[in-house]
Amino acid sequence: MNDAFKGYRGAALALLKKFDVRVWSEATIDTTRGKFEGIILPRSENDDDTHLVLKLSTGYNVGIDVDTITKVHAIGYKEAHYKIPEQEFPSSPEKPNVVLLGTGGTIASRLDYRTGAVIPAFSPGELYGAVPELADICNLTTEKLFAVFSENMGPQEYIALAKAIEREIKNGIDGIVIGHGTDTMHHTAGALAFMVQHPPVPIVMVGSQRSSDRPSSDAARNLIHAATTAATGDIAEVMVCMFGPTSDEYGLLHRGTRVRKMHSSYRSTFRTIGDIPLATVTRDGVRPLRDDYNRRRDDRQVEIYPYFEERVSLLYYYPNMHPDIIDALVANGYKGIVIAGTGLGHVNKPLYPAIKRAINAGVAIYMTVQTLWGYVHMFVYDTGRDLMAAGIIPAENMLPEVAYIKLGWALGQTDDLKKVKELMLTPISGEITEREPHDGYLIFQGGVPGIEAFLKHVHK
Repeated sequence: MNDAFKGYRGAALALLKKFDVRVWSEATIDTTRGKFEGIILPRSENDDDTHLVLKLSTGYNVGIDVDTITKVHAIGYKEAHYKIPEQEFPSSPEKPNVVLLGTGGTIASRLDYRTGAVIPAFSPGELYGAVPELADICNLTTEKLFAVFSENMGPQEYIALAKAIEREIKNGIDGIVIGHGTDTMHHTAGALAFMVQHPPVPIVMVGSQRSSDRPSSDAARNLIHAATTAATGDIAEVMVCMFGPTSDEYGLLHRGTRVRKMHSSYRSTFRTIGDIPLATVTRDGVRPLRDDYNRRRDDRQVEIYPYFEERVSLLYYYPNMHPDIIDALVANGYKGIVIAGTGLGHVNKPLYPAIKRAINAGVAIYMTVQTLWGYVHMFVYDTGRDLMAAGIIPAENMLPEVAYIKLGWALGQTDDLKKVKELMLTPISGEITEREPHDGYLIFQGGVPGIEAFLKHVHK
């Protein structure tokens, strides 16, 4: 393909040739829906052939259907090179040492317009070029462990991360940041909270909802907050660090076992569920919202339990679920099942025989609630009592994903179901709490400045 028409073909290519314009032309485009002005961008090789892509002055891209275009007029040419500048990362013996472990997330990135894919910046020099404020916070080193989308993270990666964390702690690092895609970040956070216990330094997972080439990107701010937490924060736990409000006023630090991604595109997508967040964080530092956290220590001691049984499933119950789903899991050798049940922890009666068959076959089955907030209370109705009599074990107020991760972790250590139950129902990192706070539910994230102001000045 001619470089003048990178990625374009079919009707879109014919339109460019008709009006004698090329990729990277600054152009005005008249359409039946109005006039647009911007830079004509290359197209992904995998995209359709019926749209021109224009980068507007706002920084956003828009696709314009060629059937609506009446005229294209080139007014200039400006080829953009979407490369993050690279400079040597300055270091100082007075600053804390932080390592960034990469798994493939796009915390700092550029866009490859050939494929439409986001290319992450990762070396210290690239990160310094993208986010120079990092040099004021810490001495940063990086290690790329994987280069996968977050949906491809799994037990092998969890275990490798846990061992890498152990190595960094024993080497004397002051804090650890893990760059991770946001879609399954809460799964990995839960796994690391069980595999890495009593760490002496902060372990901060961070990602971005919007890539760095977008004006509304949260990447740089999240990375600054995560580095600040890892370098100077006192909370030595596995945490997720992302936007608090939709603005960039502050970030929230969520405990790894009580956090969940709650919106597909909001920058403030992560929420602490069934509790309140650990802290807020700004460039000025970390402000705890509670005091029941594991504190930073000077020693290099950490407990690592890198185990996981992959034959574990999470079932989201729905009306009219058929028993063959459970039978199929048993037939395929699954050792554990977590059910996200309705209400207080219920499923329909047609599933009961299959549940009994699974339990008689030695499968560990635990019940959680798909409401996310609240506890399993299976003793209230006959439905729950019957399920407990069959052998299902209530998982208190563990989130379904966390219970799935913990069951895989527990079964990775033992086949003794009594020991598995002991591991499952013994709180390790806040995954089970005695009660839910009155100011913890959904938007009422207790201690968070915006909510406190609302409760004080607006809500009567």
